Amino acid sequence: MDSYWAAVVWSLLPTVVVLGLFAFVLRSILRMDRSERRAYARIEEEERAKRGLPPAGSDHRAA
Repeated sequence: MDSYWAAVVWSLLPTVVVLGLFAFVLRSILRMDRSERRAYARIEEEERAKRGLPPAGSDHRAA
C-alpha cells in the first residue's frame, strides 16, 4: 500500500509543478501588462499637459 501512494504522488507531481509554473508566468504577464499600461498613461498625461490639452478622459468637445 505504501508504494501505491508513492506512485500517486510521483504521477501527480509533474502536473502540479507545471500548473504552478504556468500560473506564475501568467500572473507575471498580467502584472507586467498592467504596469506598462499605467506607465504609458502617465507619459500620455505628461505629454498632454505639456501641449496644454485637456486630460484624456475628459470630454471637452463643443456640442
